[in-house]
Amino acid sequence: MLDAAPRKEAPVLVEVHRGDMVESKHRVSIAVSNVKGEMLVAEGDIFQPVYPRSAIKPLQALALMESGADEKFGLTQKEISLSCASHNAEPDHIATVEAWLAKIGCTRDDFECGPHFPFREQQLIEFVQAGITPERIHNNCSGKHTGFLSAAKAMGHDTKGYIKFAHPVQQSILGILEQMTGLDLIQSPRGTDGCGIPTIAVPLSNMALAFARMADPSDQPDRRQEACAAIMKAMAAEPFMVAGTGRFCTDVMKVVGDRAIMKTGAEGVYCATLIEQELGIAIKAEDGNGRAAEVALGQVLKYFGILTKEEEALLAQSLTPIIFNADGAQTGQIRFVEGHRLS
Repeated sequence: MLDAAPRKEAPVLVEVHRGDMVESKHRVSIAVSNVKGEMLVAEGDIFQPVYPRSAIKPLQALALMESGADEKFGLTQKEISLSCASHNAEPDHIATVEAWLAKIGCTRDDFECGPHFPFREQQLIEFVQAGITPERIHNNCSGKHTGFLSAAKAMGHDTKGYIKFAHPVQQSILGILEQMTGLDLIQSPRGTDGCGIPTIAVPLSNMALAFARMADPSDQPDRRQEACAAIMKAMAAEPFMVAGTGRFCTDVMKVVGDRAIMKTGAEGVYCATLIEQELGIAIKAEDGNGRAAEVALGQVLKYFGILTKEEEALLAQSLTPIIFNADGAQTGQIRFVEGHRLS
């Protein structure tokens, strides 16, 4: 377990500029850890308990791999990547989920996540124009839920109630999270995520440690070491499956390949692994705004030399997004605070 320390207020790290002034400010906490739990970056309150939401889907996917489902059902890299996804419900996402369900002998009716329209505007428009009523398969977490169903089947458990805290799949995930974060989480604050599964609070410092261990899991069981490598490789090979068109994590991973693996979560949480440096990153925008977490993560990637100048230019709209009005004119920009050096 990482040592506790006095809590600090999260600094203003991301600003929204419009015209001649700063219009909005975002306070952001950032933890960057190595596999020893040493903090290379500690901005703000890195010891606060945070609901990690979807940002820890790669950790949750370890239960899928350790169950043996990947071998039992012949899972592809697309499917493994999709198990970590908060997807746009684009055609390839849905087709991949459908094919995966068929492999494991399940249907859309086995999902226990709720239906919702796609979050991406273009997909929403296409749904409305086509008269499509959202189903559970369109939930952005349907890939993860297919992973849960697969794990339950491979472990020989009933799939009913797989989202419940007491179900063997969720208990397997709890044990994995405890080993990867180095914490006893049974007394940790617990809530219900948007897709119905338990979400368990973890300090940013320990989330960062867990993601460092994704790059170097040498202190973990052999099967987990194999699972970490397979998940990192799949996300790097199939970044579209992780999110989709116009999404920060997909766009950045398409450029950096296997140098950095990243995953967004609700309420301004972001986690990432820097593979070669064997570092883990955990970020929380205090106001829950995802745009702030994305800009902060981009700055961390630049700080650790993950991006070349050419790649920074290619990803400019992701790293420092320009704001446009309805006529397409530039009206502002979202930026990391000028002159602030990560510490």
